[in-house]
Amino acid sequence: MAVYNQSSPYNATPQNELYLELLNIRPVPAESDDFLYTIESQYEKRPDLLAHDLYGDAKLWWVFVQRNMEVIKDPIYDFVTGTQIYIPKQSNLRQFLGV
Repeated sequence: MAVYNQSSPYNATPQNELYLELLNIRPVPAESDDFLYTIESQYEKRPDLLAHDLYGDAKLWWVFVQRNMEVIKDPIYDFVTGTQIYIPKQSNLRQFLGV
């Protein structure tokens, strides 16, 4: 059985011997110091690149989707130039994830 670390979107999802159960979404809480960011062309359809540049970990791409569920329905095709999203501050995110 796989073990998912604290920064994984699957960390809170139960699993059995064969597979993951239904996904338990880990909502990223809104904080007053989150900043409004307009997606630039180099990050179009690449939330992993933005996560790497901001947090040093491309696997945190899912944070943008969970923090902006009203804007981003599809994590790839809705991540386009000109879209405004809220970005959690790194220290708040680390505290939320427990890492």
